[in-house]
Amino acid sequence: MKPIIFTQAMIFDGTGRDLFPGEVRVEGNRIVTVAEGTEQLSRERAEIINCNGATLMPGLVESHGHLSWPSSVGRIFNGMMLPPEEHLLVTAHNARVTLEAGFTSVYSAGSLGARFEIALKKEIEGGYLPGPRLISSSLEQGPKDVLGVPPAEGNKHGRGVDGMRAYAAEMAELGVESIKLLLSGDDAFAPGASQNLTYTEEEVAAAANEAHARGLWLSGHAQSVESIKIGLRHGFRILYHCSHADEETLDLLEAKKNEIFIAPAVGLRYSRLHEAEAFGITREVAEKMGVFAEVERMQKLYPEMRKRGIRVLPGGDYGFPYNPVGRNARDLELFVKLFGYTPIETLVAATRLGGELMGMEVGLIKAGWLADVLLVEGDPTQEVQILQHRERLLKIMKNGQFVA
Repeated sequence: MKPIIFTQAMIFDGTGRDLFPGEVRVEGNRIVTVAEGTEQLSRERAEIINCNGATLMPGLVESHGHLSWPSSVGRIFNGMMLPPEEHLLVTAHNARVTLEAGFTSVYSAGSLGARFEIALKKEIEGGYLPGPRLISSSLEQGPKDVLGVPPAEGNKHGRGVDGMRAYAAEMAELGVESIKLLLSGDDAFAPGASQNLTYTEEEVAAAANEAHARGLWLSGHAQSVESIKIGLRHGFRILYHCSHADEETLDLLEAKKNEIFIAPAVGLRYSRLHEAEAFGITREVAEKMGVFAEVERMQKLYPEMRKRGIRVLPGGDYGFPYNPVGRNARDLELFVKLFGYTPIETLVAATRLGGELMGMEVGLIKAGWLADVLLVEGDPTQEVQILQHRERLLKIMKNGQFVA
């Protein structure tokens, strides 16, 4: 494969600095040189891509991915569970849709099939199916018959310390990389359930200790103060929502800001408020689900996290019929609109910080890093919303190869 040179580009490198003119050379699956200003790279043997002033930037990272949540842009399912053969095909379709939306990496926040993401990742990495880099996850797991937890498709673990330890061991043996636990309930399923702890701390500790011993990461749905604290105490890599965090909890998060990532999943909340009526979520239903109150809390909470330097990432729980996969980039606009982030701050969260979450050399336009890049018509550092428009994504490169 020929080396590729992007020339006449305006580069957003993911660090947070302003756009700068330059050239980028890709060889194999790596960025090998980034030249600024008028410096011209050697054209020897290279394929030249004239960017004509378009923005060259890192591929985006989805921090709250649900590739097996079935609905995608242009293909809506009113339910969540499908026959397993069909469901796996839909999951593969959603991987392609996500990649074509500019998201070259996904950290999974839970699957609807125990081996869906393991099989999908193998096919993507083998080059047989298009899709993003993937940190694969277990089933999104909560215990049976707990108020405010969605019914699981088959309970995959017993209760108690032994049951939780065995579940973590089983998931490790299957080959997942991250275990998702619902540490709290959710008001969307039962009023007030966000304050319910779904496990004892001893159960969480047993699962966490086994997961860490086997080299797995942990992600957690955590809305209440105590669920956030449990996630922090037991080394969870990323916590979702955190919408009831108080001042003490913010202090704890700030103290561990180099160890923890947070993703609010604001896209789902926004869609429930504004786009879900056709699916039965009227304004009155959204009120009962606590969505209005949660968004109000988020608008106070996440600007404070931003000030404290806590790593807050876009990732909007996409895959519901009113919040389909492929709309992922809307989270970036909502960070600006609702949380007071600048477009550049939001882009850093979706690239460099997302790369840190993935634990991979992605998220930066930097020599030696993996060549996951987007060529975008326009300037997303001024108008981040343009990333939602597929026609603005002129080129999508993953691992040094053009995928769209």
